[in-house]
Amino acid sequence: MYRPFIHYCILAAATGLLSACSKTETTATADAAEELPRVEAGVAEARDVPQQKEYTANVEAYNVNNISPAAPNRIKTITVEVGDRVRRGQTLVTLDRASLDQIKINLEQIEREYNRANTLLEIGAGTQQAVDQLKAQLDAARTQYKNAAENAVLVSPVDGVVTARNYDPGDMTGSLPVLTVGQLSPVVKIIINATESDITKIERGKDVSITFDAFPDETFSGVVSRVYPSVDPSTRTFEAEIQIKNPGERLRPGMFARVEIDHGAINRVVVPDLAVVKQTGSGNRYVYVLRDGRVSYNRVELGRRLGDAYELISGVEAGDSVVISGQSRLADGVAVEVIKSK
Repeated sequence: MYRPFIHYCILAAATGLLSACSKTETTATADAAEELPRVEAGVAEARDVPQQKEYTANVEAYNVNNISPAAPNRIKTITVEVGDRVRRGQTLVTLDRASLDQIKINLEQIEREYNRANTLLEIGAGTQQAVDQLKAQLDAARTQYKNAAENAVLVSPVDGVVTARNYDPGDMTGSLPVLTVGQLSPVVKIIINATESDITKIERGKDVSITFDAFPDETFSGVVSRVYPSVDPSTRTFEAEIQIKNPGERLRPGMFARVEIDHGAINRVVVPDLAVVKQTGSGNRYVYVLRDGRVSYNRVELGRRLGDAYELISGVEAGDSVVISGQSRLADGVAVEVIKSK
């Protein structure tokens, strides 16, 4: 008589348990739906982006002249200091004349012997061969004296500025130049290093813009004067020389310069800067792209920053919807709820 009652109790308990389980699953599903990461979205758009590239370099003198004697000698005087402006033909260094005086004595001796040989030849007591030999010796001695006389006084070959001094009066000259003179007018030069992809866009005669830390409020104009044809194997870059007019010699060797070259414009994908995230522990950049309610973690290659946006070289297509807010809770393939689109 108790079996039906027991069966009834068991059935009621099972029914209640199933009902409770059903309610729990429904609640969990609803909670999961409510807990989807909420994000804001923007759109990747295509636009023409100016391809302006910046290069950094230092100012160099247009010409650098190393002032040295033809042969080692003792320095008598140096008339200039580093930083002094000099004129073409100005005397900079005088050297000891002892060797010059000895060369002059030797020259005078050969001249006397040559004149004596000529006299003997005229009276029939000498030979033409002796005259010719002395004439060759005389020519060599005269050339030696001329070179020695020129090197006894060292002059500047250009208008410029003394940029280095390696000796003092009384020193013997050696392997280093006594002075270095840099030509700073009418132009100075800057040599930039460009990649293989950029060098094809840099042509001789191309105008460039230059700024200097020394003159932050000014922009200078320059022109590409030379493009070197061979690559530097250590850096895989090409050199290009830029000339800048330098009235008043305001630009000095060693000044830091930023050279901006306009390479035209190219159609690129542009996304809001908030869409770009950096991977922790690396320099990689990513953008979350929205498709069918889920996000994909796309690695991108950045180009230029354009105000509040970035140019992308690769990784995202024009028209893609991208996450611009709420990335901290996202991972590749996660479903999301878009609360706002721009």
